[in-house]
Amino acid sequence: MPICIECRYPVKTLYTEYSKADDRSLGKGVRLTQCPRCKRFADKYVEHDFVVLFIDLVLIKPQVYRHLLFNRLGRDDDKFDRSIVRLGILLLLFDVYLTWARIEKLSLPLIAPHRSSHASPSNATAGSPSAVRAQEVATNAARLQAQPLILQYLFFLLLVTSSTLSFHMPIRLLCSINPDRAVPAGLPRKVWKTLIPHYPHPTPLSTALLVSSCTKLFPILLIIWDYDLPSSATAVSWAVIVNNVAALEILMDSGYLRAGVLVGVGAGLRSLVASFVLKSVGLGTGTGEWHSLIGVWRELEGWVGSVLWRP
Repeated sequence: MPICIECRYPVKTLYTEYSKADDRSLGKGVRLTQCPRCKRFADKYVEHDFVVLFIDLVLIKPQVYRHLLFNRLGRDDDKFDRSIVRLGILLLLFDVYLTWARIEKLSLPLIAPHRSSHASPSNATAGSPSAVRAQEVATNAARLQAQPLILQYLFFLLLVTSSTLSFHMPIRLLCSINPDRAVPAGLPRKVWKTLIPHYPHPTPLSTALLVSSCTKLFPILLIIWDYDLPSSATAVSWAVIVNNVAALEILMDSGYLRAGVLVGVGAGLRSLVASFVLKSVGLGTGTGEWHSLIGVWRELEGWVGSVLWRP
C-alpha cells in the first residue's frame, strides 16, 4: 500500500487520472492525491523525471527515498523489481571497472613471492632499504598484466561479487533475527534491541542499499576529467556509506545509530573479504585509501584554519 512521502501515512492512491473532454489532443491528466493527515501531496515525485530523482537521491532527501522504496519499487510478494535487478547489474559491472582501475595503482606487498624468485644474488638482499624501496614503488599493474585480460576481468568480477554479497548478507541476517525469540533475556536482549533493528523483509533492505549506492556512478566523470583515482574512489565510497545509512534509517525508521551499526558491520566484513581475496593472489590491498583520505582531511583542515584565522 502506498504511503505519503511526507508523513508516512498510508493512502489508497497516489494520483487520479482524468480525461480532457474539451481537448483530446492533450490526452489524460493527472491529479495528485492530498494526504488526509498532513494536507500535502502524498507523492509529488509521481510527476518528476529520473534526473530530479537522482539529484534528490544525492542530496539524501527522505521524500525521494520513500517514493522509491515504498511507492515505486516496493512489492507485496517480497521480490525484486525488474528495475532494481537492472540497477544491481549496472552497479556491479561499473564497480568492476572502478575496482580494477583502483587496484592496479596500489602498491604491491613488501614481500612479494614472484619478485623474490627473480632476484639475482648480485642485487641487494630482500631486507635492505633499496629492495624495500623498489618493492614499494612497484604496483599491482605489473603482476596483473602478466595474466590474460579475460582472466583479469573474471577475477575482478569475482572480487566485486563476493564483496557485494558480504555487504548485503550480514545486514539481511541481523535484521531477520527476532530478539524476543533468538536472543536470551536480560542485558544481551536490551543491547541487541538498542543496536540492531528487527525488519523481517530482506528484499527491501537490499533494494534500499542498491538505490542508495547510485553515487558509485559518479566516477564515470573520470572519462571526461582526469582525477586522482584512489582519492576519488575513497571519497565516493564514504559518500555511498553515508547514503546507505540514510536509506536504511528511512526504510526502517530505526534511527541513525542502529542503521550505522548495520552498515558498519556490512562494510567491515566487505573489507575483510576483499583484503583476503587480494592477499590470496599476492596483490596489494586498499590501505592506500586511508593515506589519501588523511591527506584530503589535512588539506581541508589547513584550508579551514586559514579561513578562520585570516586577518
